Amino acid sequence: MVYVGIDLHRKRSHVSVVDERGEELLSRRLVNDPARFRELLAGLDADARFALEATYGWEWLAELLEGEGRELHLAHPLRTKAIASARVKTDAVDARTLAQLLRADLLPEAYIAPRELRDLRDLLRQRFVLTQMRTALKNRVHALIARQGVQHGHAKLLGPGGRAFLAELELRPEPRDRLEVLLRLIGDFDREVDALAHEIDQRAKPDPRVKVLTQIHGIGRYLGLMIAAEIGDVHRFPSARHLCAWAGLTPTVRSSNAKARLGHITAQGSAPLRWALVEAAQRHTQGTGPLSETFQRIAERRGRQIAKVAVARKILTLRFSGLRDGEIRCLNTP
Repeated sequence: MVYVGIDLHRKRSHVSVVDERGEELLSRRLVNDPARFRELLAGLDADARFALEATYGWEWLAELLEGEGRELHLAHPLRTKAIASARVKTDAVDARTLAQLLRADLLPEAYIAPRELRDLRDLLRQRFVLTQMRTALKNRVHALIARQGVQHGHAKLLGPGGRAFLAELELRPEPRDRLEVLLRLIGDFDREVDALAHEIDQRAKPDPRVKVLTQIHGIGRYLGLMIAAEIGDVHRFPSARHLCAWAGLTPTVRSSNAKARLGHITAQGSAPLRWALVEAAQRHTQGTGPLSETFQRIAERRGRQIAKVAVARKILTLRFSGLRDGEIRCLNTP
């Protein structure tokens, strides 16, 4: 059996092959072309094992290796300390280190989501990104109007009433042209976001995980499906605490001389998952209910931002057992 480490980059990658005794059999730089990698695979035994870091754009190579029936191990980049702390750091050294860690069964592995789940994540993130881009365009409209000294009494400047106001607004030709461009772009984004929202809603309706998650006040179908998709297989987490740590919602710890100090959250793991949970927590900044009371209590001592993160972690903790066991109970917290 041989062990293959691949140091993947955007245009080129380095491949290292070692045998069971740790001796390097091959060290080669390859252009990131599927045909070139298939040529490499043709010269390796069928039982060769592959190690690849979860870096930018790793999915295409993972799909190629999986399609060829190869055994793939995805390395967690932040935990591959042997690479990060190496005194001599080159692509060849990184690839060889991945192969050696895999051979020694010391590779810190990351979760490889199935292709269907990766596609679902892309769909949900697409809506999120387009929404953020649309918000940036709307902010440009507000800034343009403000620079012209225009006052308006519309709560939603881009709503029906606000759009009628903008259509009749007298402006010089130059700012009017820029405003029309922004409004056309916002209209295009509205259509794309609405189409994505419809598709996502159709996928979320029959999903039992979404039914579990939407029992918490503040989580609709979109947020519920995003949380479920980002978590993936919940059974890989032995406890809710492990899940919260993976989501980057637990504080950093600095311990010395029997004293421990807690810092900000680690912010590791899935950024879309943290965003979805904080969005759900935002619904509990006012009103009544256990989660709202938790928010108010923490906000008085630590501030609103820390309180929202604490509620987000609480939501994830509350729903862990429901996701794991498929329990659907009435847990609404209005």
